[in-house]
Amino acid sequence: MEIALLAFFTAGYLVLSGADFGIGMLLPYLGRSPAERGRVLDVITPFFLADEVWLVVAVGFFAGAFPVLEGEFLAENYAAFTVLLLGWVARDAGILLRRRVDRAAWRTGCEAAVVAGSWAVALSWGFVLAGSAGAAPPVLVAAVVAAAGLFCAQGLALAALRLRGETSRGGTGRASGGEALRGETGQASGGEAGMPWRRARRPFGALGERAAYALTSAAIVSAGLAAGSRLPLAEHLADPATLALLTPAAAILTPLLLGTQVWLWWVLARPGAGTVRTAGSAGTAGTAGTAVS
Repeated sequence: MEIALLAFFTAGYLVLSGADFGIGMLLPYLGRSPAERGRVLDVITPFFLADEVWLVVAVGFFAGAFPVLEGEFLAENYAAFTVLLLGWVARDAGILLRRRVDRAAWRTGCEAAVVAGSWAVALSWGFVLAGSAGAAPPVLVAAVVAAAGLFCAQGLALAALRLRGETSRGGTGRASGGEALRGETGQASGGEAGMPWRRARRPFGALGERAAYALTSAAIVSAGLAAGSRLPLAEHLADPATLALLTPAAAILTPLLLGTQVWLWWVLARPGAGTVRTAGSAGTAGTAGTAVS
């Protein structure tokens, strides 16, 4: 039961946050202008903090149910987890602070933090997963590159899913805090607004973004389970008294966590759902997005 719960929490994090990091890794490709990059980041802004909750739960359960193994695992991967945490903080700070200052240099710096942080996290997770599977150095490098590619593909599929409708809708929405930025407001033509969506779905061709997202999710889960299967989890379970409290609590938390995630996707993942648009005054064609905090 404990191993199944840990696998579920970890797989949920890798699938959900893996796509977020993939979008951050490919931000320069998906968005060629400040307005486009703003739209691309709006894809993950309403979700990325909720997605990270899965990691918090997974780490907490790992530490409680497998305390000795957790300490050994962190010690063996200390350098990778240090890089991962630094990249995680940089990525989150870049997203949250990008629209706080109305300066092009500030936005560029925040976008660079998003890209660099996303790559740092993805490569670190690739190293941790491949190392857990006992990969030899040449195989380890290939596995890290493959993991980064999986995150990128997952991000492209998610971007294509959530940016669908930009072509017909037009305009620029906002889903993060801060005042409206000059250069990112006003109404774009349908073709301009749809370019990030076209770039995101281009690699999938006739396969389609839904099938691509399902396939990349399955690949990420398989990689995570393969790595986890090499860990001696069964031999390092906590004492029965601890598990008698921890396991029922985690079992109760699981449907709540899953239900919240499904609700967020249902309410916010539809095209335009994360953006509230207000009509302009008479004779004004532009629209402005209102932040969703």
